This record gives sequence, C-alpha cells and structure tokens, in this order.
Amino acid sequence: MEENIKAPITRHTAREYVFALLFARAFSPDEPADEFYALELENAEIEFGDQIDYVHDVFFGITDNLAEIDEKISAAAEGWALSRIAKVTLAIMRVCVFEMMNVSDVPKRVALNEAVELAKKYDDDNAPAFINGVLNTISHTLPDRPCDIDS
Repeated sequence: MEENIKAPITRHTAREYVFALLFARAFSPDEPADEFYALELENAEIEFGDQIDYVHDVFFGITDNLAEIDEKISAAAEGWALSRIAKVTLAIMRVCVFEMMNVSDVPKRVALNEAVELAKKYDDDNAPAFINGVLNTISHTLPDRPCDIDS
C-alpha cells in the first residue's frame, strides 16, 4: 500500500497560503479571526512543518495591525481609496507590508518581489506594476533591518 506523504511547505508557499487566508477573510470580516484561522487550518490539505509559526504569526500580525498596515498602503497609493483597491491586490500588499515591518528574516526587497510574483499569478495584468509602485514607496519609509543590510 502506498502512503500519501506530504512534503513540508516552503516559505514561498506559506506566504501564498497567508495571502489566500487574508483574501478569504475579506469575504467574512465579522467572523472572529481565531475561529476563521482554526477552521481554515483544520480543512487545509497542507503539511506546514516548520512554516506553521510563520503562517500563524503573519496572519494574526496582519489582522491585529490592520489599521496601521492599511494606513501605510493608503498613504502610498495616492489617489486610491482602499475601497477601490481589489481585494486580491489588498491582500497581497498587506502580507508584504507586514513582512517588511515585522518579519526579521525577510529582506524588504524579497517581500516586495514575492508580492509582485503573487500579483502575476493571482491578479490582473496591471496589478504587478501598481503593487510594485505602492510597496516600493512604503519600503522607503521603513527603517532598514539587519536582514535588509546583509542581503
């Protein structure tokens, strides 16, 4: 009998999963974040391995600091109200902004590149350039961390 062995996910896949969680959560904003998260993980067909802490910390870091993250996005997206930005675009940018501010082992340039790659995969053709512009503006307002200097 063949066993179904799942390989642990990479940071890239963990980031993509957090993006998907945030996007799904945008359609049920009144559900408590902890209940939403628990249900989604219970139904996930992924072996998170050592990335489970990243998934947890980034998801809850974003939900707990949403106002601050959205304020940075709003300030950098001149002429765009958050309500006019597509939910998929906003979810991608929220992950990146949180990473650039709080994930000490992800250089800002890596977070920005990963956001653009997510946009190429999940968003429309104009989104990567828009996302890159907004996130680049935000990255210049944030202090460099050791991982930014070493990379």
